[in-house]
Amino acid sequence: MSIPSKYDARNVESKWYDYWMKHNYFHSKPDSREPYTIVIPPPNVTGVLHMGHMLNNTIQDVLIRRARLQGKNACWVPGTDHASIATEAKVVAKLKDQGVDKNDLTRDEFLKHAWDWTHEYGGVILDQLKKLGCSCDWERTKFTMDEDMSEAVIKVFVDLYNKGLIYRGYRMVNWDPEAKTTLSDEEVIYEEKQGNLYYLNYKIEGSDDTLTIATTRPETIFGDTAICINPNDERFTHLKGKKAIVPLCNRVIPIIEDDYVDVEFGTGCLKVTPAHDENDKMLGDKHNLEVVDIFNEDASLNSFGLHYEGKDRFVVRKEITKELEEKGFLIKTETHINKVGTSERTKAVIEPRLSDQWFLKMEELVKPAIKAVLETGDVKLFPKKFENTYRHWMENIRDWNISRQLYWGHQIPAYFYGDGKEDFVVAETIEDALELAKTKTSNSELQVSDLTQDQDALDTWFSSWLWPMSVFDGVRNPDNEEFKYYYPTNDLVTGPDILFFWVARMVIAGYEYTDERPFENVYLTGLVRDKQRRKMSKSLGNSPDALKLIEEFGADGVRVGLLLSSAAGNDLLFDEALCQQGKGFGNKVWSAFYLTTLWEVSQDIEQPNSSKIALEWYEAKFQKALIEIEDHFSKYRLSDALMSIYKLIFDDFCGWLLEIVKPTYGQPIDAVTYNKLISIFEENLKIMHPFMPFITEEIWQAMGERSPEEALIVAKWPEQKSVNEVLITEFDFASQVVSGIRSVRKDKNIAFKDAIAFSVLNNEQIQPTFDEVIKKLGNLEEVAYVTEAVEGALTFRVKSNEYFIPMSGAIDVEAEIKKLTEELNYTEGFLKSVQKKLSNERFVNNAPEQVVASEKKKEADALAKIETLKASLASLK
Repeated sequence: MSIPSKYDARNVESKWYDYWMKHNYFHSKPDSREPYTIVIPPPNVTGVLHMGHMLNNTIQDVLIRRARLQGKNACWVPGTDHASIATEAKVVAKLKDQGVDKNDLTRDEFLKHAWDWTHEYGGVILDQLKKLGCSCDWERTKFTMDEDMSEAVIKVFVDLYNKGLIYRGYRMVNWDPEAKTTLSDEEVIYEEKQGNLYYLNYKIEGSDDTLTIATTRPETIFGDTAICINPNDERFTHLKGKKAIVPLCNRVIPIIEDDYVDVEFGTGCLKVTPAHDENDKMLGDKHNLEVVDIFNEDASLNSFGLHYEGKDRFVVRKEITKELEEKGFLIKTETHINKVGTSERTKAVIEPRLSDQWFLKMEELVKPAIKAVLETGDVKLFPKKFENTYRHWMENIRDWNISRQLYWGHQIPAYFYGDGKEDFVVAETIEDALELAKTKTSNSELQVSDLTQDQDALDTWFSSWLWPMSVFDGVRNPDNEEFKYYYPTNDLVTGPDILFFWVARMVIAGYEYTDERPFENVYLTGLVRDKQRRKMSKSLGNSPDALKLIEEFGADGVRVGLLLSSAAGNDLLFDEALCQQGKGFGNKVWSAFYLTTLWEVSQDIEQPNSSKIALEWYEAKFQKALIEIEDHFSKYRLSDALMSIYKLIFDDFCGWLLEIVKPTYGQPIDAVTYNKLISIFEENLKIMHPFMPFITEEIWQAMGERSPEEALIVAKWPEQKSVNEVLITEFDFASQVVSGIRSVRKDKNIAFKDAIAFSVLNNEQIQPTFDEVIKKLGNLEEVAYVTEAVEGALTFRVKSNEYFIPMSGAIDVEAEIKKLTEELNYTEGFLKSVQKKLSNERFVNNAPEQVVASEKKKEADALAKIETLKASLASLK
């Protein structure tokens, strides 16, 4: 088989992905093996691959590929979320471009357009994940609006309603006037914005007196139904029991008293608009005030807005300010900073609005989920710091507003049979609803045509909170074999921004419906930011095209680049240079493999001692790295695990081992060394494979004929064995000796092809284990041990050992003396700093034992080196 000298990711990646798909390696079925399950955080059906998806799914693929290599039955369930608000907005926009208004369509007509859009664009992001190398079980792909998934959602709604946990209430909600739907508190993002505080005069009925109030929203005066003063505020005692007149609309409203009013804020009195502020609604309920709703669903003013009817609220704010000023009602305006709620999805400013909505009681439901994370540790968050965020949200939870005024989504299974607010039943089907309605009304004459289903859809999160259960049909059929085998799942990888939206709710649902955790570990990635620490976004133009990155650097290079910059739970400062580094690492490994294919292998020559001991050393180094890698994986430090692999293969394998074992130019390599080297190379590929699946499979398959059962993707993860620490320590010393020889050769322009004499004054009593390696890598005539310094030779030191290379020709004694003197001065200064630390009783008594021991070793090494340097200087002088 001809091996190209350069690696070409474009030719390789599609070949091996097709091969993996053809042989069904990604598909999982229950068997006797230990299951390892991940469910994908379902991306919005509207989505395309962005950097956050790239990071999140690379991490999941690393975990799933490693589990597969470990012999587990790895199952990664992919899918997409119907994303009610985002998808409906896309469809509405598309229809608008075609000259069609959503309001002119029936629900069924609109849903047909939504399904057409979903079928056309919905699978785009999943296809893009394949380019990244994601080994999902594509046969299990789910969509939150699939028939079985929808049935699970409806079943849960009905169950929770029957348990008394879901109720219908007339409440103040967060209204998104762009999407024309309510939002939960968690879907509102509060931002500090600079606005104005408007001081308005209200006339007092039956007198010439006026009362000044301060408001940030002058357009809402049309909804005022009272003025509130603090009963303890002596400034307004004369107004008790009187009435005020609202400017422009001239409505007469009462002046009420309540100690809720902050006497320090504004003018110390408050206009009360119960329809458009949650706190005002509370006051309105307490004092039985009229409720006047002045807004349409798009936040334009309705008929209560008089001559401003039909105009947007922000347009009215500008115009009414001018009118109030012209008519003498506006006294002054001040700048004012306040928090403004905006929709997470549409970015529209939220409007508080009174509305009939469906709510889920959370107080009792949340308790097992709090216990699982914060008390028993049954569900673990990585990094642990996010437990504080989880605690804050869960311990301050409010009832969940689960209804949305949308067509696209799971329609609420409530069926109305009369005009009253309580004239409804809740059931999984309209047939069941009819029977319930007949029983509730004692009217056996009722027909299906007499029932009208609630027009609202459920919050998207109300379907995705069932995701780990519903993808295995565990809600509808909890006794099915697959659900029992794969659930609970193992790891969840997601962003901290949906820790409450999704993660916490899945934990709640898991305990409510299975009395088990839905997953054991939650790995929370950071946000992807640019080098200036700005969050990557289309609007800033700082987010690279994910597919173009793959095209330029290869999927393996991009995967490595993402993970090199991604410490657990911290934001990722993404730099394309890291993808280049990832690509460079792949090229380095490819070049190493290509080099081995150029060697002639001989059965007739003996294995050199240098090769034998080097292979034993690398085995020890590999096993030590394997322990580090396992530890990093256990703590979800995937970036650190990758760095351990990177250093092992780049530095130790490519940089040292290959140099030691490669044959002299034009000569063959012995078969024993070659076969062992290839075996080691295979072990390297196994630990690389989860991170760089394409290039590793390509090299693996190119090493020899492999059956489908012998593919790298289903190979066996390396076994942990004992570590020979002595060999590792001895090689570390020997490598410094080799570096010293190379430095002398470079400084003195001694050609490497020229073998040189070499002597060592072995003060450290180092074993000669690696002398053959030092001899080969340094091209030495021999390694001679001496008992005293060699006169007239170049020297260098490793700890207290001194090494001598005789010079042929003149030596610049003065230059050598200067060099050694500088090194002596530096070492003496270093010794002083160490001894100062060791003379500090507080440090010695309080520092960890191993830290103190390390400092004492530094002192001993420095003393030995100083003695050697002084001896060298004496011999030169």
